Amino acid sequence: MKEIGSKKILEKLVSFDTTSSKSNLDLINYIKNYLEGYNLKSEIIFNKDKTKANLHSTIGPPQNQGIVLSGHTDVVPVDGQIWDTNPFQLTEYSKKLFGRGTADMKSFIAVTLAMVPLIIKKNINKPIHLAFSFDEEVGCLGVPSLVEHINKHFTKPLVVIVGEPTNMEIVNSHKGVLAFKTSLNGLEGHSSSPEKGLNTILFASELINFLNSLYEKEKKIKNPLFQPPYTTIHVGLIKGGSALNIIPKECSFIWEYRYLPDQNPEKIINEFNHFSNNVILPKMKSIYDKSSITTKKIAHVPPLKSSSDLEIENLIMKLAKSNTIKTVSYGTEGGVFQQTGIPTIICGPGSIEQAHKANEFIELQEIDKCEKFIINIIQFLEKN
Repeated sequence: MKEIGSKKILEKLVSFDTTSSKSNLDLINYIKNYLEGYNLKSEIIFNKDKTKANLHSTIGPPQNQGIVLSGHTDVVPVDGQIWDTNPFQLTEYSKKLFGRGTADMKSFIAVTLAMVPLIIKKNINKPIHLAFSFDEEVGCLGVPSLVEHINKHFTKPLVVIVGEPTNMEIVNSHKGVLAFKTSLNGLEGHSSSPEKGLNTILFASELINFLNSLYEKEKKIKNPLFQPPYTTIHVGLIKGGSALNIIPKECSFIWEYRYLPDQNPEKIINEFNHFSNNVILPKMKSIYDKSSITTKKIAHVPPLKSSSDLEIENLIMKLAKSNTIKTVSYGTEGGVFQQTGIPTIICGPGSIEQAHKANEFIELQEIDKCEKFIINIIQFLEKN
């Protein structure tokens, strides 16, 4: 099979609209066919509806401890963003590559695939696992089954490298994320008589104000290794009511908190539920006894905690030619791998500052640095 460079593969990956609300199967099949061209087998792990899938492939002796190169295939939406170029067509300008997913994080996947011919040529003594997931952007929904597959069928990996954009710097810790949907149900009526109904928007606003008061308390508990150095609370979506002259029977809002790795992840939701059930709900039921409040967890991204395995961290720093270790506030799939006892590091090309924005891009030099990093990994596995 004719070898294809990182940029050419990235062009193909970007052309697939793998927004989390859509299927990623066309991209997965492209990778599967690409690997088959090198006589490599892929394991496809579907979601329940078989509309999305993870992909896992191993190069090298599977019985030995190896290195996992992990990336997610989904991207965030472009809806409402004003792009200067087609977000699903790779565009090169001023030593930068523009397109949705170039920074987060299809460039890492493209580089790993471009390195496959070199990996095969080398007589590596430890395997490289390619692990590509779905639905990372909506709560790391796909990766648990991928991690389960690797742990069930292969020797515990030496380390997982998640290629999220870090400018090829080493990240060994990040915050956890918990996301919830809170729904209120009340009593509709004509807006000319507000007292004859139960306005769920007003009570939802009390709950949101309570979250804001919790946020102010969290700002006092700081860890200077992170930026911002405290747990954050954010309300991102709210929906309620049907018309101006109708008392809103239903209101819901979606919210999250990104908690410090050493914090009890249940602390905030427990406080919220106590306030909701013991303060707000009784007030609602005093107006309408069939009113209700429900809060459902919709996503949990575990934190990545600093590893005590300094040997692994030092190894990845050496291979990446990096002298520093960082922490980040965004979540990754790293915490899911780490929860099963696999040492995990975040290191990939591009900047998180370009992610999720219109005109997302990656600098060509970042791809070059990533290629050298993967080559160093291959050489390490060849010698050890």
